[in-house]
Amino acid sequence: MKKAVKTDLFTSTTPFEWAVIANNQLYTAQIPINANGHVVEGGIEAQARQTMENLKHTIEAADLSMADVTQVLIYVTDRRHLPLFNRIYAEYFAPPFPNRAAAIVAGLAREEMLCEIIAYAAVPNP
Repeated sequence: MKKAVKTDLFTSTTPFEWAVIANNQLYTAQIPINANGHVVEGGIEAQARQTMENLKHTIEAADLSMADVTQVLIYVTDRRHLPLFNRIYAEYFAPPFPNRAAAIVAGLAREEMLCEIIAYAAVPNP
C-alpha cells in the first residue's frame, strides 16, 4: 500500500504526488520550481539549489532526514552543468553519500528546466 507525503510544494493539476512511501521506501522526483509553480530563473546554480531545497523539504515532510536518502538520479541538459550541480549537491549530503547516477538529457518536461532529480530514501519500520 502506498501513502502520499504531504508537502508545501506547489500543488499541480498534473496527476502525480511529490512523494509516496511504499515498502519502507520513499520515492520522489524534484524539479526547480518555486512555491508559485514557476521554474526559477538564474541558470543552473539557482535551479540546482531550488531542486535540492525541494528535495530537502520533501524528505523532512516525510519525517526523514537527508541521511536517509539512499539513491539520487540527476538529469541535466548540459554536461557543463554537472560540476556546479555537484558543488550544490555536496552541501546537502554528508558521508556516507547516497548512491548516485547522472545523465545528460536532450530536454525535460518544461523547456526552461535545466535539471531534475529522482531520489529514494529508506523509511524505518513503524
